[in-house]
Amino acid sequence: MQTQNRLLDDLARVASGALGVATGMRSEVESRLREQFERVISQMDLVTREEYEVVQAMAQKAREEQEDMAERLERLEARLAELEAENVALTKASGQQGQKKSSGGKKTGGSESGED
Repeated sequence: MQTQNRLLDDLARVASGALGVATGMRSEVESRLREQFERVISQMDLVTREEYEVVQAMAQKAREEQEDMAERLERLEARLAELEAENVALTKASGQQGQKKSSGGKKTGGSESGED
């Protein structure tokens, strides 16, 4: 039995040694991969989260201002349309009054004027 115990002890030592080597290899592979990823990422032109959030806030503010300006433009265009309609109505009204004043009692026509 002593030989079996010694054999089992040797197998246990070899297995634990192999496990230790595997664990060491795992941490070595992880550290190498981490280094590679960091190198690749550092070469990329990436922004930090803080920079992203600042730009996102700026974009949101610009969008709100643009919406406000669109509403303002819409109101101004509506007001302009009202003023143009009033101007057209006043122009028509003053044109009709001007025609009435100019024709006021005088007859117009080539044959009655005596200049034929």
